[in-house]
Amino acid sequence: MIKAVTFDLWDTLVDDDSDEAVRAARGLRSKKEERRYQIWEALNAIEPIDYDRVALAYDAAEAGFNVVWKECHINWTVDQRIRVVLNGLKREVGRDVFERLVENHSNMEVDISPEPIDGMREALKELSTRYKLSVVSDSIVTPGTGLRKILEKHGVKQYFSGFAFSDEVGHSKPHRAMFDSAAEQLGVDVCEIVHIGDRDHNDIKGPHAIGAKAVLFTATRPDDRNITTADAICDTHHDLPAIVDRLAAETA
Repeated sequence: MIKAVTFDLWDTLVDDDSDEAVRAARGLRSKKEERRYQIWEALNAIEPIDYDRVALAYDAAEAGFNVVWKECHINWTVDQRIRVVLNGLKREVGRDVFERLVENHSNMEVDISPEPIDGMREALKELSTRYKLSVVSDSIVTPGTGLRKILEKHGVKQYFSGFAFSDEVGHSKPHRAMFDSAAEQLGVDVCEIVHIGDRDHNDIKGPHAIGAKAVLFTATRPDDRNITTADAICDTHHDLPAIVDRLAAETA
């Protein structure tokens, strides 16, 4: 029977890149541009370098990150990603500068956070009265420490009894280590979990491969709606508690 519910974070709990509109309204660079600018600024202060050269090296590092992420199910940490950029440029920075770059990258989405998806708080509050809850999320740029701060900022961190973030687990979804970590923290078996997420490959196929149930969440990213093998499709958080209860009743 279902005893726990795990949640993807991006486009499931928060609206991915909704923070870009806030940045634009404040006259700030996009996250993509700001990350490249920060490294250029740090290097240029030591020895002049063309911005376009730095941007190209960053793009190459991003391409490498995506290959490792999608094929090996591993997310490079922020410091690893910055080191790849610097190595590609054959440049170095001092320890203090490097640590500042890591901190600025890590906190960018904490300082200006993506917006919570409508009904998310209410759904978590209700589900937490009947099930144990955990987050199971890839840490693309913001590490798990920062993702916890985002959840706390939105007033929902207290509903979760476990956190499986890829930079802390050592693997990313759909690797079973992510779901095993959540199950261990919650004190349940993986087959007693229903996972909620927006990507069929990561959030549906991953749980199904280890005997868990899975719900495709489509409120902000419906791309996989017509190809999913999910046990259910949820279009809004307002419907989620009833969907989880139905799946729990079917497996009782």
